[in-house]
Amino acid sequence: MKLASLKNGGRDGTLVVVSRDLVTCQAVPKIARTLQAALDDWERAAPELQRVYERLNAGTADKAESFIEEACHSPLPRAYQWCDGSAYINHVELVRKARNAEVPESFYSDPLMYQGGSDSFVGPCDPIAVLSEEWGVDLEAEVAVVTGDVPMGASAEEAAGAIRLVMLVNDVSLRNLIPHELAKGFGFYQSKPASAFSPVAVTPDELGDAWVDSKLRLPLLVTLNDSPFGRPNAGEDMTFSFAQLVAHAARTRELGAGTIIGSGTVSNKQGGLHGSSIGNGGVGYCCLAEVRMYETIEGGKPQTPYLAYGDTVRIEMMDDSGASIFGAIDQEVTPYHRKDMHRRQA
Repeated sequence: MKLASLKNGGRDGTLVVVSRDLVTCQAVPKIARTLQAALDDWERAAPELQRVYERLNAGTADKAESFIEEACHSPLPRAYQWCDGSAYINHVELVRKARNAEVPESFYSDPLMYQGGSDSFVGPCDPIAVLSEEWGVDLEAEVAVVTGDVPMGASAEEAAGAIRLVMLVNDVSLRNLIPHELAKGFGFYQSKPASAFSPVAVTPDELGDAWVDSKLRLPLLVTLNDSPFGRPNAGEDMTFSFAQLVAHAARTRELGAGTIIGSGTVSNKQGGLHGSSIGNGGVGYCCLAEVRMYETIEGGKPQTPYLAYGDTVRIEMMDDSGASIFGAIDQEVTPYHRKDMHRRQA
């Protein structure tokens, strides 16, 4: 089934079940008012939500409304935990090679992961609002999963069974702030602003044959300023599956229902810069940093600029029939303007 959270003036939105074709939706306050509430009581809520989903798809729902992606929050407008991995070692290899550094052998057996801010995500059609273009604004197109409760020390098999939902994410990075932060030896903070997730989150069974061994084996489509930028297959060259990433996150702590685990930037192995872009027959990229790494490796310095005000980013994934699965993350980079922080609670 497919689930979304509509904006309603509060922090957590209104949970709606969305039809498979993303045309209609229905609020379900008697089942759960928010997605987090549904996740907290999944064993009871999921079968009831599934029945609403079936009626929507059959055209027999009695309270169906038009589904509008621009009216959506991220499926979880805020979450108890957001942990982003780096499951595509090709991306790590490129970054390291550009600065003539070796990839430690442990990176191939022990996932990289950081804990990001999760108190306030932005909606899939909300702007990427930053105070300065000089910070090096970059997109990072990824896949993410939402878990139920996961016990400490869970095996990969147990972790796979705890995956409740799958969605897309734009994990924005401020590249020019990263080196100084990492030099402190304490990880990302200021260089990782609020992320945006796809309008819709889907249950793994909805993905059919594309969900194999806790990997989503479909191209992730990235458009930059209305031009194709990337279409790597999210299931290829993924060194660590989502089951492994969830188990890694749970090694020393329990994970609460609603924990989000990201894949890291989707990246496929391919040739040099001139054989890698979509325009030159490659699968392209899911972040600008990767293009700049190829340019540095091949020409000694990067040529492609980071995002500027007015630039637009679109991230989407289609099924085999060409239909959008999750809806689109569709954002424009804009200057940040301070807003009222004392919003009404839902």
